[in-house]
Amino acid sequence: MLNVSSRTVSRVAWGVLGYTVLVILWGAFVRASGSGAGCGDHWPLCNGEVVPTAPTMNTIVEFGHRITSALAGIAALGLVAVVFRGTAKGSPVRKAAVASLVFMITEGAIGAGLVLFEYVAYNPSIGRAVWMAAHLTNTFFLLGALTLTAWWSEGADTPRLGMRAEAGWVGAALLAVLVLGAGGAITALGDTLVLGGGLDPETDPIVAAILGARVFHPTMAFVALAILGAAVFATRTGARPTTLGMTILGVFLGQMALGALNVALMAPIWLQIVHLLITDLIWIAMIVWASETLAAPALEPVESAAVAA
Repeated sequence: MLNVSSRTVSRVAWGVLGYTVLVILWGAFVRASGSGAGCGDHWPLCNGEVVPTAPTMNTIVEFGHRITSALAGIAALGLVAVVFRGTAKGSPVRKAAVASLVFMITEGAIGAGLVLFEYVAYNPSIGRAVWMAAHLTNTFFLLGALTLTAWWSEGADTPRLGMRAEAGWVGAALLAVLVLGAGGAITALGDTLVLGGGLDPETDPIVAAILGARVFHPTMAFVALAILGAAVFATRTGARPTTLGMTILGVFLGQMALGALNVALMAPIWLQIVHLLITDLIWIAMIVWASETLAAPALEPVESAAVAA
């Protein structure tokens, strides 16, 4: 017997998603401010202590992120418990909630790896760039799973895939934005190293390589825009694209303008945080759009519609 209402499940799911976004933004502040080494190379301890007794500002920032991240893990575990008490056996909401917990665990593991391998603060290395891209990719998977948990808990239909052209377009759009986000993580690392850490790309070939990769991000943004636009129009409802799809396109264009402003202003921390927030919101909206699109009946081929008319 279910002893948690569907409304409660939905509220908890959206709440955990919202809190997770805040933790992600705090993590970005840790990276942008160079505070990642605030607890040294110790994990889960902070400078060898459970609670730092003489913390610097960097230690407070990093330790605060660890506390909020631990709470996010507890929230994800609580979400699974609530979902299992409020949904029937076999519910897709249960599967999405479990996936959320798994990605929350891997998110923490990647964060721990960054600390233990000392890929923090102003450490310049190719390995760190790879880990940053992997971190962002896992973050997107985590947000996607949490979004589906919340969305499906509202009673939304789940996707019906099969051999559908729409699935190809939706998948391509999601993949393009995922790759774009991973490239953005590397770009942000370059800003941290050069603008925050003062490292000189002319004397450090690794920093030069990371900085040279910056051109990939805006290029990929235009590619992602084209793919997303094609996907939105290819998955239209009737003669017009969906309102959500068009809204995502509009916000995506605004995000590109914000990215240009970020470069012009030399990546101030506050703007980096805003840029990441909008990126997360675009991704969350795309997950909802993808779920809605693939839950709808398959689009009728134009030729078949013409014959039927």
